Amino acid sequence: MSDPGSGKQYKLVRCRINGVERETMVDVRASLTDMLRNDYSLTSVKKGCEVGECGACNVIIDGECFNSCIYLAVWADGKEIRTLEGLMGPNGELSDIQQAFIDEAAVQCGFCTPGVIMSAVEILESGKEYTRDELRKLLSGHLCRCTGYENILNAVEKTMKKRLGSTDKIN
Repeated sequence: MSDPGSGKQYKLVRCRINGVERETMVDVRASLTDMLRNDYSLTSVKKGCEVGECGACNVIIDGECFNSCIYLAVWADGKEIRTLEGLMGPNGELSDIQQAFIDEAAVQCGFCTPGVIMSAVEILESGKEYTRDELRKLLSGHLCRCTGYENILNAVEKTMKKRLGSTDKIN
């Protein structure tokens, strides 16, 4: 479908966002970031670099993290998408990884935090135990100019060990 005179083309996108079936018409050139923010008010999906380098826009699509700024909205058709808003419990309670970020002071300005947490969710849902160096590499696609990375690593490592029931001391 196109909008005569504007040169724009639109496509119907049906997907599941944070457990809810959704459908909307999108400009075929629109990013998933734009669709999530503009059509669904999911403001945890941040517009940072808009070239896929900072990680602030990370979302989980069919179980895998993607930079939504370089993922076209039309590619989301038929997909399962999770954003930070989808991590909260039914009464607004925080997930374990969100609480760990608070407990470990892994947040300052908070701009990058949603994207980092979504990467952490992908890591934690793998069910694998990673070394601190492996975690550092897995989280390397994020730029944080405020907090520094040690507290972020502490939060992810703490949550991983808690979920896996590991008794190893956290570095």
